[in-house]
Amino acid sequence: MLAAVVACLLAGWWLAHPASTLPPPDPATIPACPLPPRVARGEPPLQSDTPRSLALPAIGDGTLSPLAGFSVEARVLGREDYHMGREATFSPTDLALGWGRMADEAVLAQLEISQGGRWYRYRWRDQPPIPTDEIIRSSANMHVVPADEAVAGALGRIKAGQHVRIDGWLVRIDAADGRWHWRSSLSREDSGDGACELVYACAITVLRPEREAAQ
Repeated sequence: MLAAVVACLLAGWWLAHPASTLPPPDPATIPACPLPPRVARGEPPLQSDTPRSLALPAIGDGTLSPLAGFSVEARVLGREDYHMGREATFSPTDLALGWGRMADEAVLAQLEISQGGRWYRYRWRDQPPIPTDEIIRSSANMHVVPADEAVAGALGRIKAGQHVRIDGWLVRIDAADGRWHWRSSLSREDSGDGACELVYACAITVLRPEREAAQ
């Protein structure tokens, strides 16, 4: 059995937090969650520049720094909810997403997808259905940070197999004590430690697959 792994750097486990409880942002710093430029249908994820004026609200003891705009339309390959650790305070759910041929049923039928420990894994028998570098650049594990309770509710309803669009910002989160941080990848072509996207999600939309939308 051959195996390939897309891994994400996971900081040390801290206190337990219920996944359904999001620390309230500081009301004095809450702006409307601005949307970045949106990806075109059928295109790979769109990463865009961050406006200098953009400020994101603090969440609990974490300061959010926007690194880039981010918009992705993809198939949900899997989801994993987390209840433990500092990370769960901000991101209660990871979504493994695939686009391009990694959203193709015939390709996915030849892969075994799994998640755990903030990692996304895929396996195949004999040989991969598409080149491994294409798997890497056409799929990713994304730590989703809901911008508000409405987005948190939409995230909670997402299921594997659905097609979704997520619009928001790739971010870095720094704890107030200066002893902990969590930073997003800014590339779709990396793998291994630090390769996951940390997405502050302003909007999550469930989409109809392209073949259904065309009917």
